Amino acid sequence: MARSEPLLIVGASHAGIQLAAAAREQGFDAPILLLGDEPHTPYQRPPLSKGVLTGKTAEDQLALRGPDFYREQGIDLRLGVRVTGLDLATRRLRLEDGGQLDFGWLALATGARCRRLSVPGADLQGVHALRTLDDARAVAAALGASQRACVIGGGFIGLEVAAALSSVGASVTVVESQPRLLARTFPAAMSDYVADAHRRRGVALALGCGVRALHGHQGRVVAVELVDGRRIDCDLVVLGIGVQPNSELAEQAGIACDNGILVDALGRSSAPNVLAIGDVANMALPALPAVPGGPQRARLESIQAANDGARAAATLLVDRPQPLDAVPWFWSEQHELKFQMAGLPAPGDQAVLRGELASDKFTLFYLRDGAVRAAHTVNRPAEHMLARKLIALGARIAPELLADPSADLKPFSTPLGLRADLFHGAPR
Repeated sequence: MARSEPLLIVGASHAGIQLAAAAREQGFDAPILLLGDEPHTPYQRPPLSKGVLTGKTAEDQLALRGPDFYREQGIDLRLGVRVTGLDLATRRLRLEDGGQLDFGWLALATGARCRRLSVPGADLQGVHALRTLDDARAVAAALGASQRACVIGGGFIGLEVAAALSSVGASVTVVESQPRLLARTFPAAMSDYVADAHRRRGVALALGCGVRALHGHQGRVVAVELVDGRRIDCDLVVLGIGVQPNSELAEQAGIACDNGILVDALGRSSAPNVLAIGDVANMALPALPAVPGGPQRARLESIQAANDGARAAATLLVDRPQPLDAVPWFWSEQHELKFQMAGLPAPGDQAVLRGELASDKFTLFYLRDGAVRAAHTVNRPAEHMLARKLIALGARIAPELLADPSADLKPFSTPLGLRADLFHGAPR
């Protein structure tokens, strides 16, 4: 039976919206109040660093839900509301305008914010971060007058922005302090492929070198100076140097935090009746076959992780708890390349390439103890879907079979089909 205590959700992005929707779908019949600190109707964030910058995605295509959804589902959506305090003893929130709100259940979906660059000149005009719709509007507006752009940060956001700016004619340089791109997520072979893919499409890379200062003229940025003395002339700078979780509200209330709000696989924090979901949640990972030996918890910055965590939390609200058990997966679009990543590779995994890197269509599988544990796919969406099933099952497939593009892997993608490896001679 659904619990009758009202649910208050702080944060009206993907995780918050998904929790409200999933709770209703599962029969939660108490009032739901959803607070967002931005003035905009809740919107999709992935297109901000892609189609919004290139003009391929219009703003009216960004809405997470149609205008009737909130009324029909009995969800009280309030925008432009900033929460400033949380009192666990009285179960009460304090608002910036002096108001207060009581809650039965509280879900913190406060997300994350861009890290700022701490060097001289970081506050010059023409220097942007990209996290919100307003950020994307500002970059898109600046792009029209820009000829040379510098993207600081070689992670997913930085590379997506670099690809978008390059596609509309800007000369782009990516500066990354690590010696290779996507070093936190990709093994060296994939990093090298990504670097080569961007260079082949006209994006310049400055790897293994940090930024010493930004220089300006009449208040606007005109160059980025690297620590080795090199100078990159530019009239637009976009920062993509990672994010930090918006966990201050929880920290001030005494809720356990460590790189985000610590929660279990149902989204439960250290405080009774307080959940955390989305980018702010450092969530326990389930003991899936997919991740033995992998991390016990992680703060996964992805739409899929936000949705999966919200759905798990919703089951708690209706007294049918089903802890998170989904295989993590992510995606990114850069130029005409669609990257899809499933599972979490670990150091020591055996990498098996299926396809050719030069073709821009391949899958790099990762085997641990003979079983498929992760996969990175480029421009092979069907193989990505198949890989997720193989990871969930912990399928054991011989490396030579995985590497053979002509071999049919579908028989391994069902529990019954796992026996197929016997016929293909894979080790057990």
